Amino acid sequence: MKQVEKISEGSNYTAINIGCLDELINHSLTHPKTGQEIKGKVFLKEPTKATGTEISFTTLPPQTELSYFHFHNKDEETYIILKGAGYYQVDDDCFPIAEGSVIRVAPQGIRGLCNTSDVPMIYICIQSKVNSLEEHTSDDGKRIETTAKWIGL
Repeated sequence: MKQVEKISEGSNYTAINIGCLDELINHSLTHPKTGQEIKGKVFLKEPTKATGTEISFTTLPPQTELSYFHFHNKDEETYIILKGAGYYQVDDDCFPIAEGSVIRVAPQGIRGLCNTSDVPMIYICIQSKVNSLEEHTSDDGKRIETTAKWIGL
């Protein structure tokens, strides 16, 4: 099975590579609660040493569905569909999704999805504690002058 590759690391960052998205199906993990092997999924919190989010990439084969519905106690999730099409269900609402769809779900929302297309569905899921974002975008940043190291490479 494919492994996450560390590209570089310093005191303020960790850079990794999960590989080509078309080869995402080659990643595999063991679900910590069920012990079930899950193919085509890679979590990024541990390899990137993230402290505020869990991000995962998942591939769902053509004409299949996620094998379970779930909810969270404290974390909201944002799903970004990169490839494929199908349906997403939150509670009793079911709606079509496709490449470019973005779905944010509150912790208590019971969620699941299916891929009705003839290509693998690839999506990113970003999970973070609900109401934890105090400052965002330019409110949380400060521009500085520095020299770009890629110049001349």
